[in-house]
Amino acid sequence: QVQLVESGGGSVQAGGSLRLSCAASGYTSRNYCMGWFRQTPGKERERVAVINTGTRTTYYATSVKGRFTISQDNAKRTVYLQMNSLKPEDTAMYYCAARDTGCGGVDSTAYKYWGQGTQVTVSS
Repeated sequence: QVQLVESGGGSVQAGGSLRLSCAASGYTSRNYCMGWFRQTPGKERERVAVINTGTRTTYYATSVKGRFTISQDNAKRTVYLQMNSLKPEDTAMYYCAARDTGCGGVDSTAYKYWGQGTQVTVSS
């Protein structure tokens, strides 16, 4: 059984930085898609950034390109999301997600495994 454990998050002022971590356990394959979604009340989950752990290909939402960076540590089976130049509109619950196939598509329903979520709050 795959489990995802998140850490990081918190509160920061606009322009600040935060780093999220997500450690995966239970994966036997080294080729899967893993990354981050976010959600605010009343809205659907939005794909923020994901990475194909085999090819290291990354995908970003337009709204975070140039500010957020996703990376991986294969030895630790951990994915990181470095968030810089944070804006109040980045405030959301951030969820780590993973799936066994490639990273194509932005639909959250394609992801089988989810973390518990971590809150990111950016104040102006």
